[in-house]
Amino acid sequence: MNWIEPDWPAPGNVRALSTTRDGGLSEGVFAGLNLGAHVGDEPARVEANRARLQQAAQIPGPLNWLNQVHGTAVHFVSDQYDVAPDADAACAHEAGQACIVMTADCLPVLFCDRAGTRVAAAHAGWRGLKEGVLEGSIAAMGCEPGEILAWLGPAIGPTAFEVGGEVREAFMAEQSEAAAAFVSSSNESKWLADIYQLARLRLARAGVNAVYGGDYCTFSDSEQFYSYRRNGQTGRIASIIWLAP
Repeated sequence: MNWIEPDWPAPGNVRALSTTRDGGLSEGVFAGLNLGAHVGDEPARVEANRARLQQAAQIPGPLNWLNQVHGTAVHFVSDQYDVAPDADAACAHEAGQACIVMTADCLPVLFCDRAGTRVAAAHAGWRGLKEGVLEGSIAAMGCEPGEILAWLGPAIGPTAFEVGGEVREAFMAEQSEAAAAFVSSSNESKWLADIYQLARLRLARAGVNAVYGGDYCTFSDSEQFYSYRRNGQTGRIASIIWLAP
């Protein structure tokens, strides 16, 4: 089983990773390490994939999965809950509590503070990004933004993320600098959006300047990643962060 570990100067007690398709039991359109229980895969395979990942990466449990709704709610991780909360970000201030988000083109963002006392994970599609899921995650951490490190995990790349003009206009209405994150598409009236750049702009405005990652394209790399834009029905990778006990 192979996963991606952030290349960032996080404290030694911070553990973080993004999974790939490698190492799982799922088949067909979900082939590989599908961790999404809501996409139509066989539940037993998803559970087995999750158990395999937890054991291989030594992730403290129980695993705190979210019911992601492309919103901005942040869930404070507790030791256990019966029903996954409707939220698109998770935050933990205690060791041994993993923050987890799932993606298949949307942008996963992992956060930690320089002191190694709190972590967070956010699922940022363009809607959640525009509405403030990153800013909400920063606020939930409860520390100075200048003390926060952020890592941009695998998402759809700037040559593949085609959006309508209304998306460009919505971002530019809030930040004029966002214009630089869009280039004209060969498809008339469409634009290619750089979700990594849009995230960096939002983080900088919030006071987070230590930003790393942003080096992958889930759409173009079918060997490593699931992509909803590429395949429609597909699996999900997970980006996970926690403080070691």
